[in-house]
Amino acid sequence: MFDVTSGEARLLLDIALMATGRNRFKSAETILASLDEFRPRAEQLAVARMILAISKGDLQGAVDFADGIALCDYPDSAMIKAFKGMALLRLERTAEAMNVMKEAAEQTGDPAAARLAKDMMI
Repeated sequence: MFDVTSGEARLLLDIALMATGRNRFKSAETILASLDEFRPRAEQLAVARMILAISKGDLQGAVDFADGIALCDYPDSAMIKAFKGMALLRLERTAEAMNVMKEAAEQTGDPAAARLAKDMMI
């Protein structure tokens, strides 16, 4: 068995996100599943899974993943909360989305996630 370095894992994650952006969802899913073998439940992997679900239009799946796995593992992750808020907004669950995005926007540990959440708030 072999392992991947953190640099290789980051590169693969970037490739999965590029595949997602090009609507090559099966390729992205395959890469993320492979990464899960080496870096199970890594926060960046959870975020990538949420981006993939949202991009595929599986908004409820993104929310379920956030609630059932991602936020259990990373309850303070502003980025996971921001993407959960995005999915909730698209599901037209505005009040819920605003609560989640407010939590993300108030966190100072991840300025990019806080900015994303603030920019989505109505």
